[in-house]
Amino acid sequence: MRKVRIIGVPLDLGQQRRGVDMGPSALRVAGLNARVEELGYQVEDAGNLAVPIREMHSCGDGRAKYLEQIADTCRRHADWVLEVLEESCLPLVLGGDHSIAVGTVAGVSERYRRQGKQTGLIWVDAHSDMNTPETSPSGNVHGMPLACCLGFGPRELTHIFAAPAVLPRNAVLVGVRNIDPAEKRAVSECGLTVYTMRDIDERGLRRVMEEAIAIADRDTVGFAVSLDMDFLDPSEAPGVGTPVRGGSTYREAHLVMEMVADAGRMLSLEIVEINPVIDVANKTAALGVELALSALGKKIL
Repeated sequence: MRKVRIIGVPLDLGQQRRGVDMGPSALRVAGLNARVEELGYQVEDAGNLAVPIREMHSCGDGRAKYLEQIADTCRRHADWVLEVLEESCLPLVLGGDHSIAVGTVAGVSERYRRQGKQTGLIWVDAHSDMNTPETSPSGNVHGMPLACCLGFGPRELTHIFAAPAVLPRNAVLVGVRNIDPAEKRAVSECGLTVYTMRDIDERGLRRVMEEAIAIADRDTVGFAVSLDMDFLDPSEAPGVGTPVRGGSTYREAHLVMEMVADAGRMLSLEIVEINPVIDVANKTAALGVELALSALGKKIL
């Protein structure tokens, strides 16, 4: 029987708006565990990783706020992901803000690096998350994790294990529609493949995902999937930390996950940035559960 192990990482230090620390609970309340079991998986819930509380710490350097605490959390989370993969389980990570992806991707990468293999990454997000402390207008680390996974940014985050966790040639950003000027330069210079919402509009999501999967799977053992719920339009997912108009539809988001499942190469899945404080009747978490099911193989027929 296929095994899925769930962990919540209720970290909220990577951004200013409070509430994403309740994201893991919101997903569980929406029936995640039971519904994954219905797909035929053996589900183990490891609970939540212990995370620092904002009020107990100074934010430190304003260019990368709470860096020490975030890095410590990501290191412990990476160790957990590595252990789960070594036990032949699929890690299903519940955020928390998107800074936790540094730990998820580092753990996945290290598991296969020890076997002499590379991993890919499909990053589904309204934002590029390609800032560094030198370029970030806010100093919020949840705007930096993709850069860190590719080896750019604070050493505390880029070198949890070996760096880079993922080569830019095997990383793909899907659905972006809000990029800072410095991030545009970083994307161009590092060679990351980016599919904006305009690309999706003009070319169609099926073609975009075919290419994205091929890139993430090129000469790799498979790929991690990181889903920021703000990829969806706020009309579909109102309870997110940083909503941006013009996002994906309900069916487009499901198609992304269904095609990931069809590829059969997903090494880990994380769902981040759900904020129940500004949600409507847990709508965003309920949709997050549905998308997780699609990524795990649920089909219409």
